[in-house]
Amino acid sequence: MPDLGISVLFRGINFQRLLLGLWVTLRIALITIGVSLVLGLLFGLLMLRKNRLSRGFCRLWLEIVRFMPQLVLLYLVYFGFARLFGWNLDGELSAVLVFSFWGTAEMGDLFRGALTSIPKHQRESAAALGLTRAQINRYILLPQTARRLLPQAINLSTRIIKTTALVKMINVTEVLKVGQQIIGQYYREPAAAFWVYAAVFLLYFLICWPISLLAGWLEKRYQDGPAAGAA
Repeated sequence: MPDLGISVLFRGINFQRLLLGLWVTLRIALITIGVSLVLGLLFGLLMLRKNRLSRGFCRLWLEIVRFMPQLVLLYLVYFGFARLFGWNLDGELSAVLVFSFWGTAEMGDLFRGALTSIPKHQRESAAALGLTRAQINRYILLPQTARRLLPQAINLSTRIIKTTALVKMINVTEVLKVGQQIIGQYYREPAAAFWVYAAVFLLYFLICWPISLLAGWLEKRYQDGPAAGAA
């Protein structure tokens, strides 16, 4: 049977190197998701304040995140701020800072949208029944907000995982960077690039596909959430 080039993945410790690179990718993504979830909820509450200064600050943050490419922000932090202020930032820390800056704004906006989508009359009805503000938040608002937010938050997590591929541009040895290093070692073999990139694709797919399925299932599971909540 002819060698189609797939053997390059299993020479020496090439496949183990890819898995180690994948762990770097997941480590950055998991830390970012955790930070974005906690700070995003606080950011969402800040967006709901009626104070014009805080709302203006939140709007500026969102505009920066939505219109500035993440790669530019990575360069700005890793090559710009670090040298300008003499900070000792490695690539992973720079990536976590940038992606958390982005993820916090996105998560906060999702939280704000989920909370404001709950009909106002539900609050009014609960108050008329004698529920306190804390009880309204606990029994009426938070359960419905969670049902609306969870599928979108999971989708955002998938986007964060995929976006970590950019960190190879600031010398972080994640899975794509490792793949390029392996290809460079076997540049004389024309099939090496195909199989290495196919392996990287498969690793990303195996991580993101189950998460995407979970988000779809939750969205379908809770698609009647507003009606159920109103009942």
